[in-house]
Amino acid sequence: MCGRFNLRAPSHQLVEFFGLQGFDEFPAIAPRFNIAPTQPVLGIRSEGGRRVPAMLKWGLIPSWSKDPKQGARMINARGETVATKPAFRAAFKRRRCLIPVSGFYEWKKLDAKHKQPFHIGMRDGAVFACAGLWEYWEDAEGSGIESCTIITTSANEIMCELHDRMPVILAESDFDRWLTTAEEDARGLESLLTPFSSEHMQHYPVSTTVNNARHEVPECIEPLEAESGSMF
Repeated sequence: MCGRFNLRAPSHQLVEFFGLQGFDEFPAIAPRFNIAPTQPVLGIRSEGGRRVPAMLKWGLIPSWSKDPKQGARMINARGETVATKPAFRAAFKRRRCLIPVSGFYEWKKLDAKHKQPFHIGMRDGAVFACAGLWEYWEDAEGSGIESCTIITTSANEIMCELHDRMPVILAESDFDRWLTTAEEDARGLESLLTPFSSEHMQHYPVSTTVNNARHEVPECIEPLEAESGSMF
């Protein structure tokens, strides 16, 4: 699964990597080290043939939901069922997005009482994109919320040491296909919902500072050995 992540790339890198045409004045986004469910996250959508940034609430709220709090339980969507599950199938057909990520966290169980947090990302530290869905929900007064979820798949070789699931990471060459495929052809996108190669990824243990979502500090991503001289 993916329940906590970070985004540290500066705005100019996001504009370049995601091809945000017409956004030379893209607003500065402060580095985030500990993004948690229900918080606003950056999403990239396709509008009128252009890739457009949007801030979305993490935790998808289906348009038909009676309670927006339901979104807190929908931070992830399983790739194996995303095309058929009622909460996600409409968004999978028509409202797909990219979620920019610099790294994400997973907790490895050490014993009955202890879990060790790990940071997972690319070996070169580059930003990458997770496959996401977005949805629009409106209350009885007409006030709306745009929300999103991150799609997950089975773990690759590097992730299976920590968890049996991981976010779907899309190759840059697949961005347009993910964002612009027509509704009637959406089922063909399921071939993209597979584990990303571990060849270009790495993970390392980090401080339990990240355990508390209120800790929005660089220490969340620092290798544990840098603090203590050992991994555990």
